[in-house]
Amino acid sequence: MFKFKDWFHHHHHDNVRKGELTPYHYTNPYLIGILLGIVLLATFVIMGRGLGASSPLSTVVAVTVNAVSPETTQNNSFFLGYLGDGETNPFKNWLVFQVLGVIVGGFISGAIAGRARFIVSKGPRISNNKRFLFAFIGGTLMGFGAKMARGCTSGQGLTGGALLSLGGWVFMIATFAGAYAFAYFVRRQWT
Repeated sequence: MFKFKDWFHHHHHDNVRKGELTPYHYTNPYLIGILLGIVLLATFVIMGRGLGASSPLSTVVAVTVNAVSPETTQNNSFFLGYLGDGETNPFKNWLVFQVLGVIVGGFISGAIAGRARFIVSKGPRISNNKRFLFAFIGGTLMGFGAKMARGCTSGQGLTGGALLSLGGWVFMIATFAGAYAFAYFVRRQWT
């Protein structure tokens, strides 16, 4: 029989080792997709624009560089774009609070589900150091890609997709196609 809590968590299996994370420790991805759509709609209604996660980091970097070397930011159109009308406080960008909220909310969610602990998610054939190296390289490439695409997966994909932006849809299709194509080459690191 279907129970409402099944929407929130996958079924728990008794034959798992103590401390092992299972699908039960994670929320149902379909429910999360629906909730994310509602949050995105709410940001349009309340703030007048969608979600994004790359611009807050750029704002913090621009403000930091401006504090150390104002002449550098005044001669750089990239930094000037994030300093707005001479703003030198990153907390005047509401998306900075959004990213802080994602961090705090993720921790609370993990604590409630019993998975708030330090672990390294990896396959059996890769060392922790190699996993950290690959994660750093992948994160760096994603960061450069987000700036080149003028938006991260949140800004370009979710917000752009919701606005039926051609660039947003092409970006998301390319992201998934690239991820599936590259997964073939690193599959042995995970299985």
